[in-house]
Amino acid sequence: MIRTSFNDGWQTRPKVNPFAEMSGTKVAFRPVTLPHDAMIERERTAPDGELTMQGGAEAYFPGGTYEYRKTFAVPEEHRGKRILFEFEGVYRDAVVFVNGDYAGQRPAGYSHFHIDADRFLRYGEDNEIRVEARTHRDSRWYTGAGIYRDTWMLVGEVVRIAPDGVRVTTPDIDGERAVVEVATRVENDSIAIRTVDVVTEIRDGEGTVVASDSSKVTVLPGEPATVRQRLYVRAPLLWSTASPALYAATVTLKDLDTETVPFGIRSLRLDPEHGLRINDETVKLRGACVHHDNGVLGAATFARAEERRVQLLKDAGFNALRMSHHPMSKAMLDACDRLGMLVVDEAFDVWTSGKSEFDYSLNFPEWWERDIEAMVAKDFNHPSVIMYSIGNEIPETGTPSGAAWGRRLAEKVRSLDRTRYVTNAVNGMLAAMSELGKLVGQSQESAERAAGEGEEKGINTLMADVGDMMNALSASSLVTEKTAESFAVLDVAGMNYAEARYALDKDLFPHRVILGTETFPTRIDGNWRLIKQLGHVIGDFTWTGWDYLGEVGIGRPQYLTPEGPRPEHTAPYPYLLAGCGDLDITGHRRPASYYREIVFGLRTEPYIAVRRPEHHGKTWAGTPWSWSDSISTWTWPGHGDQPVAIEVYGDADEVELLLNGRSLGRRPVGEDHRFRTEFDTTYEPGELLAVAYRDGAETGRHTLHTATGPIRLNAESDRPSITANGGDLAYVTLTLTDPDGTPHTAADRPVAVEVSGAGALSGFGSADPSTEERFDTTERRTYEGRALAVLRPTGPGKIHLVASAPGCAPVEVVVAVE
Repeated sequence: MIRTSFNDGWQTRPKVNPFAEMSGTKVAFRPVTLPHDAMIERERTAPDGELTMQGGAEAYFPGGTYEYRKTFAVPEEHRGKRILFEFEGVYRDAVVFVNGDYAGQRPAGYSHFHIDADRFLRYGEDNEIRVEARTHRDSRWYTGAGIYRDTWMLVGEVVRIAPDGVRVTTPDIDGERAVVEVATRVENDSIAIRTVDVVTEIRDGEGTVVASDSSKVTVLPGEPATVRQRLYVRAPLLWSTASPALYAATVTLKDLDTETVPFGIRSLRLDPEHGLRINDETVKLRGACVHHDNGVLGAATFARAEERRVQLLKDAGFNALRMSHHPMSKAMLDACDRLGMLVVDEAFDVWTSGKSEFDYSLNFPEWWERDIEAMVAKDFNHPSVIMYSIGNEIPETGTPSGAAWGRRLAEKVRSLDRTRYVTNAVNGMLAAMSELGKLVGQSQESAERAAGEGEEKGINTLMADVGDMMNALSASSLVTEKTAESFAVLDVAGMNYAEARYALDKDLFPHRVILGTETFPTRIDGNWRLIKQLGHVIGDFTWTGWDYLGEVGIGRPQYLTPEGPRPEHTAPYPYLLAGCGDLDITGHRRPASYYREIVFGLRTEPYIAVRRPEHHGKTWAGTPWSWSDSISTWTWPGHGDQPVAIEVYGDADEVELLLNGRSLGRRPVGEDHRFRTEFDTTYEPGELLAVAYRDGAETGRHTLHTATGPIRLNAESDRPSITANGGDLAYVTLTLTDPDGTPHTAADRPVAVEVSGAGALSGFGSADPSTEERFDTTERRTYEGRALAVLRPTGPGKIHLVASAPGCAPVEVVVAVE
């Protein structure tokens, strides 16, 4: 079928009760271009006390019902053809009307779906499509709202290739050739038996045809037929994270239809001894959990936004993403294919037991099968996808009924795709929540395992740390028993916050393969040591790789006070962000990211992170998702001669720290010391230098300088030119520096931007975790000296952005649009 973007020409408004409209209430529509997040434009409000947890989950944005409409023409020559509309994602409870008639719906907010529209259309004249979406206390994170992913119009003949109807597998690969099996589903909506010619060509990355085959297929009316063709690619280029070679399969129904799908040639193997093997090489998953929002853009899913996130996460050392906790966008899957990022795609955060008042659990019993089918259809040809997750922290997994549900879901996935593995991200503590009293009693026996070999912790100490508690309880015999069947239905046992089971299960379940589907960022050093030692543990996914909107403040810095003897997991309004990503919402790497890179063995240079001196001497009380309250800067005006703590990360025997050429001493660092050490000194401006040594020889150094002199505003686009279509964007980073380019992290001020020419401002903001500022304004305050503006092209030409800030000369960036 011919696919045409359907993103332009839409209008939106908050939905108005028709009876209210009859009484005179009027709310005007306004034009928008898709993808569009209706929630990010709403005013956030402080909730009533009892709603703080739920309000914080969605960053204190309100729910609502939203209405979209579009007028479009259908030419007379389309009469008799099949016309579908494809929605890649509408959040949530989408209902679609065509020319006033109900045409279809989809409760799930992350599934792509099709609307069969031709029977509702008027040919040779204008038509109207209308979409309603609603969201209200239905999620544990910021979801956005509305038509936040791409839309398409599909036009085809009555005999055609079905949408998502070409599926490619590579079941047999060696050095000489790869077997490529192409299965094409052909549909016939005519009243006649049709026999058509099918030609399939395989092209490499240069566009050269490397294999082809032709066949005939007879398709009965109303009875789809599947054409299976077996082709051979000589000397195949294999897809891997290091070399993501892609091919394309083009299937043509002669004189009727053509469909092209990219794919990769790669093999997957799995066993407890070698773990996960891709192309016969063991791969340990250096994983990041990520939510779907795009920071200053809200939930709007632009192809370039997804590509940029994947690229920056890979640059930071990750080789795998777990989309949490819903199916990944097509645009991000495409980026993972191109850039060489592995994917664990997740279906659900809830099954039958709800986690929010009005969440998907109300729809799951009726819709789960269709949503699994949609996810697998979306993912099937993507070589980046290696595993499907059927759920996240599902409480039912600890019950016989829940295990039966897990078996049902796992077998459904396998019936659709036998080429990938099935997991489920199980939280042992939640699975045994109904017997928590018994569980706490048993946790004493596993405390030593949870704390580490040779180290003992009493149960009271364990309970004071939610991370230790979850870990210890997950290793209890009760959880072992209650989760046994739920794990047994899987290919890979996904475990959230349960590294205490890694070594334990090697003996208890010698055929079990484990994946750390969700882990605390502060524990990556110990987790990674276990992963390297244990063949049956195939990787770690930190919570999270990229900071996100909602679940506010779970990773924020906290200190003990008389009023707050324990950390709070939800921060009060106006907190906006979770505060626990390796990268912040603008894509800037935080100290945890460099620490992880060192633990992974990917960075030889040390890294300096300085704890904020205003909190020196206070007792830390952050949650297990919190990193230290540190930033990589040596610019602390107003703190001269005051004490300051300095963290240095490194994979070496020792590290020396020098302040203005004066040695502050050498300290051991490296794996036996958790890859980190600390120095205490008094702050004085100048140069702070860390030098790492192994066997007496220098292995790397990291330097920080104090910003001095007048403050300058700098603006830099991520690329000099972008394209006018295809979801492209330009990211302009605005920084405050001194004349030498040293970042000034302590001189934040408002920055105003003006955009003109062939583009518009799609989002503007910073990584400030607690602010009442909006992302859809032209003025924002920097945070730690940085802000980010995102530009969307409106046509060919040039986009001009002029930025200004008090005390700084204006700066201009020009981006060409081709």
